[in-house]
Amino acid sequence: MITLQEGDKAPAFSGRNQKDEKIALSDYKGKKLVLYFYPKDDTPGCTSQACNLRDHFSLLKQKGFEILGVSPDDERSHRDFETKYALPFNLLADPEHKIIEKYGVWGEKQLYGRKFMGLIRTTFVIDEKGIIRKIFLRPRVKAHAEEIIRYWEEQQH
Repeated sequence: MITLQEGDKAPAFSGRNQKDEKIALSDYKGKKLVLYFYPKDDTPGCTSQACNLRDHFSLLKQKGFEILGVSPDDERSHRDFETKYALPFNLLADPEHKIIEKYGVWGEKQLYGRKFMGLIRTTFVIDEKGIIRKIFLRPRVKAHAEEIIRYWEEQQH
């Protein structure tokens, strides 16, 4: 269950990406970070979301954002997903749910009336100082980059 709130300091973490490189939150100090948690590589909703972020990657970069995806999948799964869809950003493997638990995005879900535990698709926009500025609890997978950009532009006025 998500207990973090907008205005909180983002919890520190580190993990391995699809290239088996160590990535930590501290690597993004001084940058705006879109930290998005998604349930599973190469599934319809997750693919739509990743491809939407990919398609708007240069615009997000232009606005100063870095993108980092996290799911319970392992590095190999992430590598295959990145290659298949030419994703230009890091995907962190979190099979032990260490980062997922820190951010409170593991919880009860419901599908076709059946309840189960799983990753709750959530995005955190973290500013240059490591503060959570926005939490998207139900990101629109096919228009996620647009909602991030719209939110950020509204904050600038």
